[in-house]
Amino acid sequence: MVGLYQAEFSRGPGQGPWPTVEDVELATLGWVHWHNTERLHGSLDPVPPTEFEAAHHAALATTSETVEIQ
Repeated sequence: MVGLYQAEFSRGPGQGPWPTVEDVELATLGWVHWHNTERLHGSLDPVPPTEFEAAHHAALATTSETVEIQ
């Protein structure tokens, strides 16, 4: 993950140099948010992780059965 971070975040177009450590921290938070929620992920039928997770939970909700304890 570190290599991906370095390639996409620190060497990407329009990135850096950042004047302060706080600027780097904010940019890092933005990258982590994008990486975890918006990026297309080839292993997930290429959809963003949040969309894949929502579809997964919807599928679970439609297939779950109620078990009654007697």
